[in-house]
Parts: sequence; structure tokens; C-alpha cells
Amino acid sequence: MSSQELAGSDPAETTDAEPETDTSSNPASACPVVDSLEQIGSRWRLVVLHELLNGESRFNELKRETDANARTLSRVLDDLQETGFVDRRLEEESPVATYYSLTDKGESLAPVFEEIDEWAHEWLAECSG
Repeated sequence: MSSQELAGSDPAETTDAEPETDTSSNPASACPVVDSLEQIGSRWRLVVLHELLNGESRFNELKRETDANARTLSRVLDDLQETGFVDRRLEEESPVATYYSLTDKGESLAPVFEEIDEWAHEWLAECSG
């Protein structure tokens, strides 16, 4: 979703009389939120990131803890590694295993998850019980 979609405006509605504004320097702009959500905003990315806040995990542990199927989990881990949120470590000694952990960038999301958790407990009835 683009910042224009979030704001509810249609780019086709923009006329030559309306100058484009640079949203990158406007702190009230939704652009940083939208850009952030494009990197971490899918359900499975959030679930995997949240699970990895507990520490390094093997692929099968993540699969079990997140209830993701293997294909989805593999794709999400590749995406998170490509965007710099997750590190992958291959242990070649028997038994061979692949471990995943958060990078500093990934770990920096911990306060965000804490805030979301607090908000959910206050505003979502199913989290309050």
C-alpha cells in the first residue's frame, strides 16, 4: 500500500495546479509508516520476527512455533534475510541444521512489538481476558 492509498487520495486526482510535496521531510506524513510496513508488515513476517525475539531458532522450531508451512516459512525467512532483519547460520556438523536469528536491525523492533502488545491488551477484548 502506498502512502497515497493510506491517505485515501488518488494520484489521478492531482492536477498541475497542485504542487507535489516532498513527504520524506514531513514528520506528519504516513510515508515512513507505509515504507516500514512494506518491509515488515505481512502477517508471516511479523510472526517470524516476533518468534525470533526469543532467540536463535532452527527452521523446524520456527515452523512448529509459527504454524507456517515450510514453503511460506522459507520464503519469509529469505525475504527477512534479504532485507537485513534476519541472519542465517548453517551448522554443518552432525546433525546438519540451519539456524536463524535477528540482526541488530531485527532486534531493534523489540520495543515496537512491546508497544503493539500493550495496545492490544488495552484495546482488543480477546487479548484482555
